[in-house]
Amino acid sequence: MHRIFTTAVSLAALGGALATASTDAFAQQAPAAPAAPASWWDTFKLSGYLDGGITVNPDSPSNGINFGHLYTDRANTPLLNQLSGIATRPLDPKATDFDYGFTVQLMYGSDARYTHFFNEFDRVIDSRYQFDVVEADLLLHAPTIAGGTDFHIGQYPTPVGYEVINPSGNPLYSHSYIYNFGIPIKHSGFYSVTHATDMVDVYFGIDWGNLTQPLPNGDNNGALAGLGGFGLNLLGGNLTILALTHIGPENASRTFATVGAADVNGTFRYFNDIVTTWKINDSLTLTNEINYVKDDIVIPGTSTNHPDAYGVAQYATYTLNELLTLQGRAEIWRDSQGFFSAAFPGNFDFTDAGRGIPTNDLIVVNKATYEEITLGVNIKPPLPDSMSHFSGTMIRPEVRFDHADQAHPFDSQTSDHQFTLGVDLIIPF
Repeated sequence: MHRIFTTAVSLAALGGALATASTDAFAQQAPAAPAAPASWWDTFKLSGYLDGGITVNPDSPSNGINFGHLYTDRANTPLLNQLSGIATRPLDPKATDFDYGFTVQLMYGSDARYTHFFNEFDRVIDSRYQFDVVEADLLLHAPTIAGGTDFHIGQYPTPVGYEVINPSGNPLYSHSYIYNFGIPIKHSGFYSVTHATDMVDVYFGIDWGNLTQPLPNGDNNGALAGLGGFGLNLLGGNLTILALTHIGPENASRTFATVGAADVNGTFRYFNDIVTTWKINDSLTLTNEINYVKDDIVIPGTSTNHPDAYGVAQYATYTLNELLTLQGRAEIWRDSQGFFSAAFPGNFDFTDAGRGIPTNDLIVVNKATYEEITLGVNIKPPLPDSMSHFSGTMIRPEVRFDHADQAHPFDSQTSDHQFTLGVDLIIPF
């Protein structure tokens, strides 16, 4: 009897085990329940950064200006360059149907002197530190052809050029001559990027011009401008070429009235720029920028007659490890009539010049060829887990040498060369 009972229990246990195994096998074979669709707000992000630094000039120029610099133009003076807050819901890069988002970026700091839209907070604060709306635009993806088309509609930084307003997007603290004087800064209007193939993007846009917008007195003339060009994505994305041009009138109507020039709306400025980036391997990236800018302006009784400027900049980035990245830039910039290159000592000088408001503080050079070489290192210090929110903090020391042929723009217009040491700190949050 005991043997029969034991056998029965064993059979029952075996049956339970088989049932459990069968259930587990079924669970493994059954398809997983589909994930709930992501909410539109799931990719919404609030972020910001602080950027501040100093540029030491051993010559201690009496006017306090590092000529050839704009955003780092104050010699031996600590600067809060940017304190910025960003709210964005970016487009889904894998979207195949309609998608939309937005970006709003506000900024306070000394850099705002050079990034204002005309008549948009550009005279609110009479200080080196000013407020600016860097970006406020709607983002839209439409399923047009191939990979679709992405739109920026509103106010946005220009897509032209290599260097950008956000410091973390640049290899060095100081900017190139090309960035300071050879490309536009921001636009108000729209531009589109059509992903025609996996390798070809087509750019098209219409706007009010460089740093202009449609609010009252926000445009320094009465005509629109346009953007066009293409981007190539080659070698699996390791080689990219971005060739863009921005064309339209950029001079101020009141300036034309003062100097007796021709029709301002029919006098175009042509910003042309090609950026080629080659990622040779995981450590080394080379970037080349070629730039040409021309203006149709003719000022009677002066030597200003269809002025142009052109240059080339070569960048090299070499990553040693997670802590250190070496950076280098060598550049030549030719301003044939001294029309584009200048220094703006006063807090309102840059926007006043763009709007045609008279100012006596501008520092201009008749004509010159500028050369600069800048060497730096990006240091990303490791942070404890308790400070992970500030991941990406970076220190960027650099050494820079500028030289000018045919002119003496440096050291208060007494020297043809300039040596500076700069360093800044970027803290994202």
